[in-house]
Amino acid sequence: MRFRQETHDDISFLKSGIETRNLSFNQLIEQIERVAVNSVEPVLLTGPTGAGKSNLARRIYELKRTRRQLKGEFVEVNCATLHGTAAMSALFGHKKGAFTGAIGDRQGLLRRADGGMLFLDEIGELGIDEQSMLLRAVEEKRFLPMGSDKETQSNFQLICGTNRDLMVSVKSGRFREDLLSRINLWTFAMPGLMHRPEDIEPNLKYELDRYAEKCGARITFNKEAQRRFLTFAISSEALWAANFRDLNGAVTRMATLAPGGRITIAVVEEEILRLKSSWHAARTGSNMAILSEIMGEERVAKLDRFERAQLADVLTVCRTSKTISDAGRRLFAVSRTQKTKANDADRLRKYLKKYDIHWNDF
Repeated sequence: MRFRQETHDDISFLKSGIETRNLSFNQLIEQIERVAVNSVEPVLLTGPTGAGKSNLARRIYELKRTRRQLKGEFVEVNCATLHGTAAMSALFGHKKGAFTGAIGDRQGLLRRADGGMLFLDEIGELGIDEQSMLLRAVEEKRFLPMGSDKETQSNFQLICGTNRDLMVSVKSGRFREDLLSRINLWTFAMPGLMHRPEDIEPNLKYELDRYAEKCGARITFNKEAQRRFLTFAISSEALWAANFRDLNGAVTRMATLAPGGRITIAVVEEEILRLKSSWHAARTGSNMAILSEIMGEERVAKLDRFERAQLADVLTVCRTSKTISDAGRRLFAVSRTQKTKANDADRLRKYLKKYDIHWNDF
């Protein structure tokens, strides 16, 4: 009984106390809880930007620290911000005079995480040289700071986050296969917000509570306004491109503009227009990028402008869908209603084949 209660409390803690309703997400968190309290091996969190990887990593750390499994601090670094010599120095430290501008010794983030947890967000952006040193640091708990002839030790637990498919990066030579093998013993894919529509309502309440804590003002919806926002939030119009960052931004704006502390239908309608506009702008830019990523610039250059626009939209939907059937349902939402037997997956598969693209490419 006591064990079951502890497990329930741990799971609730990892979910920030949010009463999530999505079955697959709840099962995912239950598994993460078991791994968190029973393993010291690296954990890899995958998923789109804004899906909650950073927040979950910190929650895992706090849970392990509460259980006295860790004594050191939580050290977080976004690998996308690290390049060249600065990356080596930031991660592994350096000795005075190691390079121009090294006017003193630097401890480095791996050393700082000794006895605690290191969270490497966007690890797919890390350079090959840094990946090599990181592999040794993970396996042997030792590494060589820049300009030093003496190794440094650091016994840290590692969590990595990425929105990339690291296996694709391995095939293209951008990520070391041996490092991936070392960090993906426990890999958990965080779903985007649009794949958890039933969790939008409890997360909406959570975001309002956070706003109240931060600003010292309790903001509420009137019933009509909340119904309108939730109807939009779970519809096909809502892309949630940045996931929970988008939801947090929407709540912050609506709460700030709420007359007399009450979010009205007018405030909601204004926010819906704002979200649609921002998603359209972001989608236009990212759609073209996905064409080059999947097909290569030479093949894209041979397509008519009309074909590019249509194909880019299809590829974007595919990338944000769990299965080819899910993508087909979204792409053929109107025409499928006119068919006695809708085979969305087969229609999409045939369309992609015209461009020599396969579902596994995603």
